[in-house]
Amino acid sequence: MQNPAEPISSINPDEVAKFEAMAAEWWDPAGKFKPLHLMNPCRLDYIIGQIAAEYGRDRASLRPFEGLRLLDIGCGGGLLSEPMARLGAEVVGADAAPRNIPVARLHAEAQGLEIDYRNTTAEALAAAGERFDVVLNMEVVEHVADPQAFLTTCQQLLKTGGLMVCSTLNRNPKSWMMAIFGAERVMRWLPVGTHDWAKFITPDELYALIRSAGLDPVDRKGMVFNPVSWRWSLSARDLSVNYVTASVKR
Repeated sequence: MQNPAEPISSINPDEVAKFEAMAAEWWDPAGKFKPLHLMNPCRLDYIIGQIAAEYGRDRASLRPFEGLRLLDIGCGGGLLSEPMARLGAEVVGADAAPRNIPVARLHAEAQGLEIDYRNTTAEALAAAGERFDVVLNMEVVEHVADPQAFLTTCQQLLKTGGLMVCSTLNRNPKSWMMAIFGAERVMRWLPVGTHDWAKFITPDELYALIRSAGLDPVDRKGMVFNPVSWRWSLSARDLSVNYVTASVKR
């Protein structure tokens, strides 16, 4: 039985176990996280652009995010936490999978980066009164037990005027073909069972969840993979598989 004083967690233990089993491979660009390594430049382009626009920062400067406190929830091995720290943000990287944190810490130390990595949950951070200018919620919402509760917690973690960037996968036949059949069973980019198509969320559903959480959606873009150039790019029109959103706490 849960202690009444403990925050209710939206963590799905089965989902945590999947990623914990792959923890040692986070920084192997040819390993099980190859899709994220390929996608990372596209994700970073969107994230940097949205933060710079929201906070009036010059993204061409050396450390444009100096003075901003940023939470990377579900940080994994730190693929996003590290570039955010290099851009000047004070970064807290949180992950529910214990084995991810030592991997992330060791890699950051080897790069000379100071990042506050913690084996914890969004709910525990919110209960402790932690607040951030930016919350990165990337490829997490499709793995939690209760997306609405999780997004509401992310809203609580933001300061007034704060920005949440949230990415996930659309739910339609094309996303099943690309993300489940293609990525897991044909390309073998991910272990079979990494994703559950039934947990994918359409852009309109995500916008509704974000609004119900008390955030104001301000942008959404598709992230599209080109099999010819072998590169990802942002698209204002094609949100059919991977997509990313930005929302603000007013």
